[in-house]
Amino acid sequence: MNVFDYLFENTSSLNKNLVLGNKEKISYQQIYDNTLSVTQQIIDSFGTENNIILLSENSVFFITAYLAIMKSGNVCVPLNPALEDGSLKEIIEKTESKIAFVSKRFFKKLENYDLNLIDNELVEKWTHLNPGSNSQSFASDFEPEKLAQIIFTSGSTGEQKGVMLSHKNLIANTGSILDYLHLTSEDTILIVMPFYYCYGLSLLHTHLRIGGSVVLNNSFVFIGTVINDLNKYACTGFSGVPSHFQILLRKTKDFKTTQFETLRYVTQAGGKLHNAFIQEFLDAFPQISFFVMYGQTEATARLSYLPPEQLPAKLGSMGKGIPNVELQVVNNDGLKVKAGEVGEIIARGDNIMQGYFKDPETTAKTLKNGWLYTGDMATVDEEGYIFIQSRAKEIIKVRGIRISPKEIEEVIVEYPGVVDCTIVAMEDEIAGEALKAIVYINDADKDSFLEDDIRKHCAEQLASHKVPQFVEFQTKLIFNAAGKKTKAAINPRI
Repeated sequence: MNVFDYLFENTSSLNKNLVLGNKEKISYQQIYDNTLSVTQQIIDSFGTENNIILLSENSVFFITAYLAIMKSGNVCVPLNPALEDGSLKEIIEKTESKIAFVSKRFFKKLENYDLNLIDNELVEKWTHLNPGSNSQSFASDFEPEKLAQIIFTSGSTGEQKGVMLSHKNLIANTGSILDYLHLTSEDTILIVMPFYYCYGLSLLHTHLRIGGSVVLNNSFVFIGTVINDLNKYACTGFSGVPSHFQILLRKTKDFKTTQFETLRYVTQAGGKLHNAFIQEFLDAFPQISFFVMYGQTEATARLSYLPPEQLPAKLGSMGKGIPNVELQVVNNDGLKVKAGEVGEIIARGDNIMQGYFKDPETTAKTLKNGWLYTGDMATVDEEGYIFIQSRAKEIIKVRGIRISPKEIEEVIVEYPGVVDCTIVAMEDEIAGEALKAIVYINDADKDSFLEDDIRKHCAEQLASHKVPQFVEFQTKLIFNAAGKKTKAAINPRI
């Protein structure tokens, strides 16, 4: 089955709005009809089996182009509009793309490449062509293993890796997420994450499938708009990465003092949110269910979740595998670790990627005997709940002792007034590596923080070799569009 047919299987004729918001609104029936019209034009103009670039902010244009590319039997390559020219050129050449859907806002970014460019105006024109098109007009013998999209993600060395996801991958992960979130057609979610990011796309997929609504907010930097949209559009759900919750909880007083009458749940993934922030949210909003989740682009989006009712007892855990996904934590010999031992998380299920685009060597290192080796280190408890420790490559060795930065960061963010913290390694002639804490605080508090106060706070809770030798205070957090900290924000004195 084509993922388009799966997503609209029960919703194509709905007269309710899929997209809500100040700037754009569109109903299910209209987006369905428009997408099929655009699908026919893609096939007539370019055929199938092409890798088609999609460069746009979250919008009706993005959704229409995204769905039409996949429905047409082509492969969608959604890209971050903020990509550097060098990386953009590399991806275009690697994918051999000759076609790009690009919103007017970013048209100049692609106009000097040898690409057939399709902008908002042309898509709008296409939506009025081929009236009466329906899904049955297109191939019905669609192979679910067919490649649907290539999501490019930065590796540990900064290189762009193309994760190949099939229609089957997207369908499987969407179904699994719906199984545990129990969404209904009455649900409306505020989306602040970009659609070129798998987490953002998963929100679109689940609400499309169930007949819910989405509110698109491309301005998270203006926190007031987020708070306003949650209430204005009676949102029942909100999803974010760690930085979203850190900013809402500690960069503004309005969030915790606002009543959200309709908000029944939030989900958090995209990295580990420190326990202090989770507890702070639970204390402020005890009536809102908080889903801690874990995933990777290589797993389409989602791998595990922790049921909200388990959160108080299992604070710090990423939970267990989502429905139809098997997770294990294994040692270097591939054997399951015992409770308390550290190993690598591996995963198996229909959501696991086909591999990395034109990179068989890295694919072979990551996919072994049907298992995805995530590179994330974790422990399990006696009940099988998984507690992530760090990326394998994030471990710092001080005098030969392996240290997880996250353990130290968890302690520092508990200190009053701290917004975030990053532990980095510095070269040390004697110890090999030394620890440096980059502590993010509000600008108004910068004169009230001392390095010794942070070190003393750490010494009260950590072994001496885990206390940072250096502490640096910064007031500006730098995030990419997906809400993750960028390397530009980390400037160790090496």
